[in-house]
Amino acid sequence: MTRPAATGRRADLWPARLHVVTGKGGTGKTTVAAALALALAAGGRRTLLVEVEGRQGVAQLFGTPPLPYEERRITAAAGGGEVRVLAIDAEEALLEYLEMFYRLGAAGRALRRLGAIDFATTVAPGVRDVLLTGKVKEATTRTSGGHRVYDAVVLDAPPTGRIGRFLNVTAETAKLAKVGPIKSQSDGVQALLRSPMTAVHVVTLLEEMPVQETVDAIDELTRLRIPVGHVIVNEAQTPLASVGKVTQAELKRGLSAAGLPTDRATVSGLYAEVKNHQTRQELEDSLRTDLAELGRPVLELPVLSGGVDREGLDLLAAALLAGPTP
Repeated sequence: MTRPAATGRRADLWPARLHVVTGKGGTGKTTVAAALALALAAGGRRTLLVEVEGRQGVAQLFGTPPLPYEERRITAAAGGGEVRVLAIDAEEALLEYLEMFYRLGAAGRALRRLGAIDFATTVAPGVRDVLLTGKVKEATTRTSGGHRVYDAVVLDAPPTGRIGRFLNVTAETAKLAKVGPIKSQSDGVQALLRSPMTAVHVVTLLEEMPVQETVDAIDELTRLRIPVGHVIVNEAQTPLASVGKVTQAELKRGLSAAGLPTDRATVSGLYAEVKNHQTRQELEDSLRTDLAELGRPVLELPVLSGGVDREGLDLLAAALLAGPTP
């Protein structure tokens, strides 16, 4: 059955087919990747959520046992959509690769027992990344009955500090293979990653280090000619209206008018809270300006007061589909 095509605002906001989600550790990139997979599956579509770091973060988010190396349905999405998930294991991917190109089969399994696969994926990390990104490319371009199997693929990628090297697999494998299947697979991956079918979205917080890593990552991806999509600010607090300079005398009068205690400790404590809030808001305003100057669309996601559960993921998915607030 043909699934509905992405139209209107969804197509404008999320035109790519492969969505790579990266961000500094601790910014919630896995949560954002899962929410984006739900958003893109809404309305009867099918998405594949892929993780490649072996952390089983997706399984933890959805409260399932550790995921095997196979594509399986993990949840439904709004409007009859479906999210499938794949936790790619480098060793299993290498066995699949050996069977696909060299028909090794049992010989490949024997290599695993001898430790050769661990050697290949550890000593030659470029090969590991080709295997991981190659599997993502295959899923993104796979067809059945003349139609794409997945309307979109969302990759929970390595953090910003490693994203350039991970995606720039051609440069890494050029040191290892000049011809043959590995070279061909690497070239195919690079063609996809540098095409309009791909967008790399960078997740950040309104904190100095994550924002600086976001700036650095976007600069690196731009130099590598890999398309950058959205900057996604996670756990963003809605800015409060500026109240200007506040004095302790004004706070004391306000407390008195409200019938609240006006002792020195109460007034001093409240004054310190106000000053801390103003300092924090000034910093966040400055960081918002830094992100805006990157020239990329910036989308803010709210803090989930109830924690990251399925309801929270649905709230984030809705915010991703709504796009930036005008």
